Amino acid sequence: MGFARTCSVTLVGVEGVVVEVQADLEPGVAAFTLVGLPDKSLTESRDRVRAAVVNSGAEWPQKKLTVGLSPASVPKAGSGFDLAVACAVLGASERIDPRVLADIVMIGELGLDGRVRPVRGILPAVLAAADAGYEQVVVPECAAAEASLVPGVSVLGVRSLRQLIAVLADEPVPDEEPLDEGRPDPLLAGLRVPGAGAATGMHGTHAGHDAGHDLADVVGQIAARTAVEVAAVGGHHLFLEGPPGAGKTMLAERLPGILPRLGREESLEVTAVHSVAGLLPPDKPMIDAAPYCAPHHSATMQSLVGGGHGVARPGAVSLSHRGVLFLDEAPEFGSQALDALRQPLESGHVVIARSAGVVRFPAKFLMVLAANPCPCGRYSLTGDLCECPPSAVRRYQARLSGPLLDRVDLRVEVDRVTRAELVDRGTRGESSATVADRVRAARERATARLAETPWRTNSEVPGRELRSRWQAAPGAMDEAERTLERGALTARGLDRVLRVAWTIADLVGHSRPDATDVALALQLRTGVPRGVPMAIGALT
Repeated sequence: MGFARTCSVTLVGVEGVVVEVQADLEPGVAAFTLVGLPDKSLTESRDRVRAAVVNSGAEWPQKKLTVGLSPASVPKAGSGFDLAVACAVLGASERIDPRVLADIVMIGELGLDGRVRPVRGILPAVLAAADAGYEQVVVPECAAAEASLVPGVSVLGVRSLRQLIAVLADEPVPDEEPLDEGRPDPLLAGLRVPGAGAATGMHGTHAGHDAGHDLADVVGQIAARTAVEVAAVGGHHLFLEGPPGAGKTMLAERLPGILPRLGREESLEVTAVHSVAGLLPPDKPMIDAAPYCAPHHSATMQSLVGGGHGVARPGAVSLSHRGVLFLDEAPEFGSQALDALRQPLESGHVVIARSAGVVRFPAKFLMVLAANPCPCGRYSLTGDLCECPPSAVRRYQARLSGPLLDRVDLRVEVDRVTRAELVDRGTRGESSATVADRVRAARERATARLAETPWRTNSEVPGRELRSRWQAAPGAMDEAERTLERGALTARGLDRVLRVAWTIADLVGHSRPDATDVALALQLRTGVPRGVPMAIGALT
């Protein structure tokens, strides 16, 4: 009787669980049994592994073979167990020393010819292995760069099962045939799932979305530019309302370009989500820029918050984690899909319950809503050009529910650009680089103030902490409190006004918000003019 064991990882959302792969050989009729709650793709690994072992020059044992995946109570999915199953079988048949396999985590799919193919979720799988105390990981060669992002883990990238057998048996490593120049590598097909990001608008994320998108291209729109800058500093959600062609989409597309670069911890979080979703390109294993996600208004609730049939997949809110989620033509989205955003807006994560278990995805994003004032888009413009009846205007604006808008800190009307502003070149605003420097400096002030807390931006600070530890200047909140008494502001809205006021204070360099900072925050929250200048430079 032969026995061997090694390890692999199964993913539950973006969290990994280390699975022990055990192989047992007994005398009897040749058979291959796989136990341990495998799914269909994992059950099919029996044929893949057998063909890969034989085509790699090793002998397949002609005995009763049982492969167990432990813990058996955790569902296993995917083809990433192939490599571990093959090595466990070879260890049980004494082709490889079983003692060498015991402390190694193996992740990878096997082709019938023995080549090792990449799978989704390499980074979170290696992170789980490192947290469990494992120090050696074997992954496909084309995914070694992604696995090497985890510190304290020795990563071995292999291109074929033959190479891995030679390494583990301390034999000369064979050379694989080089790929012809100019031909695409078929092994890289497993790193990206075709169409996985089509419904989420994940364009330009990894190459740097700010390339070719400069705030200086936006003509006029002083109030909207100020709101975008405040949103970037404090992570506040933004609602842009205005006629078609006023520049709402331009402003949203330029918001990622002024956000600070992601720190290492944030980069690992974002990269893990995109790796699980199959959106991580092989030439850039680490995402260090804020993601930008712009789903079409026909997107379903599952594509926005995550889910789907079988294994739950991350949605647009998770793919925009630590970045920007832009919902253009927001009233055209389904009401059920929009209302599903309420919980992640407050908690910063999404919990998806299925019969097989509960999956949690991170979803701490900056939401930007854009909408026309009415179906024709010309409501309230000079000249009374709107042809929509008042009832149609009310129905259109009511598509965005009050509870959803109450979670939006900044509401700005984007006016139509005039001919004089378009012709006059002197109306060009500041560039993205200039605004990004100011945003970075304001973020540093907020970070210094929140250094000993679990929060990073002003939008994350709870209201009770703002009222007790970081209060505004005496009398600064009087007007906001009177607005609350009149019913024009909710208790949540009052806390959000104070958060925005702190962000404005960080931008202009005040030690704490004064009456002018609170007035501007209140104006940005309610859309009612308060007699304060909208340009940040006028407040310094």
